[in-house]
Amino acid sequence: MTDKIESTPGYEGPIVRINNLRKCFGEVEVLRDVDMDVQKGEVVVILGPSGSGKSTMLRCVNRLEEPTGGEIWLEDIKVNDPKTNINEVRERIGMVFQQFNLFPHLTAKGNVMLAQRKVLKRSKAEAERVAMEQLERVGLGDRVDYYPAQLSGGQQQRVAIARSLAMDPHVMLFDEVTSALDPELVRGVLDVMKELAQAGMTMLVVTHEMGFAREVASRAVFMDGGVIVEEGPPAAVFDNPQNERTQDFLGHIT
Repeated sequence: MTDKIESTPGYEGPIVRINNLRKCFGEVEVLRDVDMDVQKGEVVVILGPSGSGKSTMLRCVNRLEEPTGGEIWLEDIKVNDPKTNINEVRERIGMVFQQFNLFPHLTAKGNVMLAQRKVLKRSKAEAERVAMEQLERVGLGDRVDYYPAQLSGGQQQRVAIARSLAMDPHVMLFDEVTSALDPELVRGVLDVMKELAQAGMTMLVVTHEMGFAREVASRAVFMDGGVIVEEGPPAAVFDNPQNERTQDFLGHIT
């Protein structure tokens, strides 16, 4: 049994550090020497065309994809060190996907309680208290006993966000979380994400929601062909992009 991983007391460096990250699928190089630091409380929005490596990079952060090369650090713990207990690292990283991945036989409250009981070993009473608190936080205090089939897609996605928040993550990863939703359901999910950002949650967000990126992001990162092409404050990237590829991409969607 490995020792429980702990960050160094008083650690004040970046929450996430990505150094020279490479990822290949067979002969195809999807990520090439990607470098990125994410500071505590920062909201980094990652933009780019399909196939640019955005989601793959996000999935490498919690090793849902195994990096081919380079390093990923969560605080002062090397995520892709073979000796690192990745399950304990994942306790600190909340991830919300395009698909909600809720258990259909559990209520909203039951879905939010499950990982708390199984992974964090919280008592039933404590897990229920936290579940109620987080469901209230995402605007579903009146839906705690509803099953996924009784909820809209947007409500299911908010349950998924509450489930991640209940684990007290150090950073939240959002991978195209609104892309499977009908347009009228997107707003409720984005409003929850805005509130998280305002509360100081560290977030990496892959999205095509340009309005959200402009309004909420601390930094916008544009990827293409597996590399970071341009990054900076959202106003600079959106209103005065320096790279021709960024200009072309934004010209087609904004």
